[in-house]
This record gives sequence, C-alpha cells and structure tokens, in this order.
Amino acid sequence: FPPSLQVFPSQDPLDRADFNAVEYINALFPTEQSLANIDEVVNKIRLKIRRLDDNIRTVVRGQTNVGQDGRQALEEAQKAIQQLFGKIKDIKDKAEKSEQMVKEITRDIKQLDHAKRHLTTSITTLNHLHMLAGGVDSLEAMTRRRQYGEVANLLQGVVNVLEHFNKYMGIPQIRQLSERVKAAQSELGQQILADFEEAFPSQGTKRTGGPSNVLRDACLVANVLDPRIKQEIIKKFIKQHLSEYLVLFQENQDVAWLDKIDRRYAWIKRQLVDYEEKYGRMFPPEWCMTERIAVEFCHVTRAELSKIMRTRAKEIEVKLLLFAIQRTTNFEGLLAKRFSGCTLADGTVKKAEVPPPSTNPFLEDETGAETDEIVIEKSDTDKPKKPKVPDNPFHGIVSKCFEPHLYVYIESQDKNLGELIDRFVADFKAQGPPKPNVDEGGAVLPSCADLFVYYKKCMVQCSQLSTGEPMIALTTIFQKYLREYAWKILSGNLPKTTSSSGGLTITSLLKEKEGSEVAKFTLEELCLICSILSTAEYCLATTQQLEEKLKEKVDTSLMERINLTGEMDTFSIVISNSIQLLVQDLDAACDPALTAMSKMQWQNVEHVGDQSPYVTSVILHIKQNVPIIRDNLASTRKYFTQFCIKFANSFIPKFINHLFKCKPISMVGAEQLLLDTHSLKMVLLDLPSIGSQVVRKAPASYTKIVVKGMTRAEMILKVVMAPHEPPVVFVDNYIKLLADCSTDTFQKILDMKGLKRSEQSSMLDLFRLRLPAPPPGGDNTGSLSLSAPTPEQESSRIRKLEKLIKKRL
Repeated sequence: FPPSLQVFPSQDPLDRADFNAVEYINALFPTEQSLANIDEVVNKIRLKIRRLDDNIRTVVRGQTNVGQDGRQALEEAQKAIQQLFGKIKDIKDKAEKSEQMVKEITRDIKQLDHAKRHLTTSITTLNHLHMLAGGVDSLEAMTRRRQYGEVANLLQGVVNVLEHFNKYMGIPQIRQLSERVKAAQSELGQQILADFEEAFPSQGTKRTGGPSNVLRDACLVANVLDPRIKQEIIKKFIKQHLSEYLVLFQENQDVAWLDKIDRRYAWIKRQLVDYEEKYGRMFPPEWCMTERIAVEFCHVTRAELSKIMRTRAKEIEVKLLLFAIQRTTNFEGLLAKRFSGCTLADGTVKKAEVPPPSTNPFLEDETGAETDEIVIEKSDTDKPKKPKVPDNPFHGIVSKCFEPHLYVYIESQDKNLGELIDRFVADFKAQGPPKPNVDEGGAVLPSCADLFVYYKKCMVQCSQLSTGEPMIALTTIFQKYLREYAWKILSGNLPKTTSSSGGLTITSLLKEKEGSEVAKFTLEELCLICSILSTAEYCLATTQQLEEKLKEKVDTSLMERINLTGEMDTFSIVISNSIQLLVQDLDAACDPALTAMSKMQWQNVEHVGDQSPYVTSVILHIKQNVPIIRDNLASTRKYFTQFCIKFANSFIPKFINHLFKCKPISMVGAEQLLLDTHSLKMVLLDLPSIGSQVVRKAPASYTKIVVKGMTRAEMILKVVMAPHEPPVVFVDNYIKLLADCSTDTFQKILDMKGLKRSEQSSMLDLFRLRLPAPPPGGDNTGSLSLSAPTPEQESSRIRKLEKLIKKRL
C-alpha cells in the first residue's frame, strides 16, 4: 500500500502491509496431503472476493447518495433563511408604524405636560414675586422701627427668594426690588453699627447696664448681613472691652513689668467672668466672643510685653524671664482647656510624638508644658505616652514675645555648665579615681550621668520656650561642654606614661626574679583607664541619642544645623587613647623579657627543657594585667576585643623582630625557641579568657591574627633548624615555608644560622635565582596559609616535635 493509505487494524493475513503470496499459499497447504482440499479453499476465496465486491459497491453507492442529500439540505436551508429575512422585514415595518402611531397619540399629552410645567413655574415665580415685594416693604418698615427680631428672619427669607430671580435681573421691576433689598441691608448695617456705638461708645466709660434685647436681635441680623458688619461689631466691642487694660498696664506703670505679669492674667480672667455675666447672652454662641476677647488680649499683651522688654532689656534676668515664661505658658494652657481655638487663623496643632522607651535620659518621655513648673525633673519622665509638645493651639500666642530675649537663658546655661564642669574637675581631684570593683566591672563616672541629666533638663526647658534659633544656640553650648568634658574629665585624668623601664633589668629576668614591678600602671590606674573608657563609650552612645532628640525638638527647617559628629569623634578618640594606653602598658611590661631573649647565648644551649624564663615572665605579666582589664571592661566587651587585637598586632611583630636578633642559634637552641614560641602562641590564643573561670571561645578575628603571626615565627625557626646543605634544598624550603621574597628576611635567617659571609653571598645569589615569578595581583601569603591553615594542625606539629625532643633526651 502507498504510505498515505491507512488500513484499519485486521487479523486477516491478506490485509498485512508485507503480504507475501508464496508464504500465504505455503501456510494454506503445508503438506502434500493438504492439496486434497484445494477446491474448498478456492471456493472460500472466491466467496470472500464476491463479498468484498458487494461491500465496496454498497459503500460507493452510499457515498453518492450522501452528496445528493447534502446538496438538498443546503438548498432547504437557504430557502428557510430567505423566509426568515422576509418575516424580520415585516416585523420592522410594523414596529415603525407602531412608533409613528404612538407619537401621534402622545403629541397632545406632551403639549399638556409642557403647559403644566410652565404654568407651575409661572405660579411659583408670581408667588415669589409677591413674597419679595411684600417682604421688601415689610423689611423697610421694620428697619425704621428697629424691630430686629422680626427683621432677622424676614431678611433671610427675602435674600433666599431674591436668589430665584437672579436670571430675571434684566426685568426693570425685578432689578428695582433687588436694589431696594441691597439698600435695606446697607441701612440695617449702618443702623446696627450706630446702635452699638451708642450702647458701647469708643470714648468714655462703659455703660453699667446690661445689654438690651434690641442689640441681641441686632446680632442675629448681622449674621445675615455682609460679614464685614459682623467683624466691625466684634472689633469695636473687643476694643472697647480692652480699653481699660491698655490704661492700667501702660509701659510706664509699675504693674507692666515682668515681675507683675500675674496681674495681667488675673485681670483678663475677671473681665471674662464679667463678660459672661453681663453680655454672654447678647452675642450668638457661634461668634465665640469670649474666646475672641481672650485671643485679642493675648495679641495685645504680646505686643506690649515685646515693647517693654525692648526698652528695659538690660533689666531682664534669668529668674525673672523664666518666671514670666512660666506664668505665661500656664495661662496658655488654661486657655487651651477653656477654648477650642476655632477663632485662631493659624491655630495649627502639633501632633504628639511618643519616643521609644529607654533608660537613657534622652529617650525618656517628657511631660507637657501644662505642669506647674517648666523644669522637668527626672522623676517626671516616667509617665508614658506624653506628647513632646502640648496639644495646645494657644501655645506661643503670648510666650513668643520672650524668644528674642532667650539669649539671657542661653548665657545662663553656658555659665551653669561651665561651673558644673569645674565642679566635676574639683570633685575628681578631691575624691580621686573610682574604687576598683571587679564584680561590677568598669564603673561609668557619676559625673557623666549628671551632665546628661542636666542636658536633658535644659533641652526640655528650652524646647518649651522655643523650638527655633535658641535651640540651635543651646546645641552649640552642648557641643562646647561635651568637648570640655571629654578633655578635662576623661582625657585629662588618663594616667601619663613614662619612659623608664620600671627598674627591671635583663639580668634580673635571666635570674627569674619576680617581674611584677615592670607594669607601669597600678591596679587603681588600670581600673581608672577602664572606667574612663566605659564612660567615653556611654558618652558616645548618649551623644548620638542627644543629637536625635534635639532634631525632634527643633523646627524642621533647622534640623540640618544640628550635628554632633565632631563630639562623637572626640569620645571615639578618648576610647582609642584608653585602649592604646592599656596596650602600651602590657607591651612595655613584656619588653624586658623579649630583650633578655635576644641577649641569650642560643648557640650554647645544650639540651631542650621546659619553657624559658623570659616566656614565664611574659605569661606572668599577661596573667596580671589581662584579667583586670577584662573584668573592668565586662560591660563593653567589644572594646576588650579591640584591646586584645591591638596587643596581638603590637606584640607579635615585636617578638619576631627580637627573634631575628637571636644569633647565632644552634639546632638545640632553635628547638628550644620553637618550644617557647609554641607556648607563647597557646597563651595568646587563650588571652581573651585567661584567668577566667568561664571559658569563652576567642573571637575569630583575634584568633586569625594570632595564628597568622605566630605561625610565621614558627616557620622562621623551622627554616633555621633545617640544614643549609644542599643550598638548593634549603632555599626552596625557605620559599615554601615562609613565602617571603625579601632578601632582608633571608639575610636575617642566614645570620641566625651563623653562616659565614662567603657562604651567605652564594646563598643569596641562589635565593635570587630561585625566586618564583610573582603572579599578577597574587597574594604572597598563599603558601603560608597552606602550610598552616589552622591552629589545630600547628598544635599537632609541635606535639610531634616535643616527642622527638624527648626521645633525643
């Protein structure tokens, strides 16, 4: 079959694609005996052929009929579609006819609807016109008779009706009525102002009688009139009401000065009570007349106080200024409790901010300005969720006038802080350094806490007085005395180092005498250094929090001018100097021992024993100093780690330099030095927890430094122990172990081996030839790290060396 022809699955051999007639016949007649049935087989095949022909004929005829049926069905479908289109067209025609019929039916109804709407509008407009004409006549009559009670309601109605005629202003009669309404309003305004002027004359004394009902109704009318009428009434009434205040508290009066400021606030309180009794019902409540009187009093008082303080600026003292500010802020707080501040044009309320809790004075919550005293003590800061600025729209409405004179307060704080620093210096000289207390660790100097508590009190106090330029000035004062504290109290009391060696000689070291006197600093001095370090760390952290708190307190536009980075750097310098002193002290104590090591005759050492006396001396000094420093720096663990790292970075290079001075060295001497180096390495690895009952793993950064440095010392000694013959092997071994391409270092190794100059010269030439070419950007320490990647591997090597030495002994 062709590939494109697909045959249905069949078990019949004749349907197979690889049909073979010979095989098929052989399958039918496998033997000669089976040929007897040949006729039967032929008949069966012929029958099968006839059946297949019948099936094919039937299928072909069926396919012919299917084509005819399909064409017939298509023709029937087309006829049905044509009939459907015809029906749709009929329906559309009928719908258009129905719509036309409905329009003809409803045409008359629409005309009736329009007529009804126009008629309703006409009747409504006529009614409004009638109301407007009658209202205008009544309004003019009532105005002449001063019937303000009826006028208030009538005028509002007339104004509302007149709004309906805005689109008819082109009609002369309507325009005439509108002009009559405006004239009536103007006449009412002038008439009401005249009535108030008569009742409350601008000149002369106030009337003693209570307000009349006429004026009360006149205020209701003023609500409907032009707002300027209302503002004029309020302005004149308040001005007349405060006229007595301006006379009583004139600038030349004794009661006008700051020490009598209470009398101003007492006067306005009495006046407000008097107003409520006499005139409280005359003005509508929405006018807020009581609050307006108080606000105008505040504005007048601020102007008067500003003027008198400019005139008598030299008489302003700190106590007097703070007294006046205290009384003023209390009065502002009283206004906030009594009034809402709705009449203030700029009465913005600052949102409260709740700082996070902390033991630091600058992260504690502060109380608001409504307390009885401005000075906030430390015990007052325990109240949670208090806003940093009072929720007071009247805050600063009077007290703003004191801001230009706050330089007096700033100068006073400058003087007070200067005296406080001097007292700290005197107390330190009198009481001496803090007593060492191993249990509590390095104590922070108490003067530090006193300084920052005072800072906090000043900051809270000044923020209540002003959050503008005075806060910047106070910040400058803070910076000045932070630096003075750092230099006078902290750096100024650090023990001074001396150039003497403490009286310890090389001879005494070699004789293994007691070396405790080598330490330049006593126990008290070490504790003092640690205490100063802890204090500097506390000052550093607290200064950062002080900067954040100052930025919260000050105005947003001034935040960028607050920067205490310089002061924080100063405390960092104190910390660094303190650590350096501790390192220098321990380093200097170990110097005589290292000097003794370099002076020993290492070529004469006959046998390897225990660790040498100089190692014992170094370990003794470490065990004397380090536990004291660790215990006193328990609260500042990171700085103790810095001390350990700096000591390792100082001691190990110095030890290697002294190692190079040990020359010549015999094989046994090199083995003894290698044993001593391993002992020092173990002590240094255990340095952070030496002498401590609690074993704590040394920091990885420190361990890495010690392993790297002391492994180099061990490699130097291993090179010295190696035989220099043959030279090529010796040079290659040096390059492999030390990975140091410096000829100076190689020269020192040769000196330690005690080679002659001629041997050294040939060895140096060979060394230069055998040096590998350095890879670009490569690290020369690679082979070193491969030779001793971990301290455990080095420990195992040393143990093997010790066993070898014992066998030889």
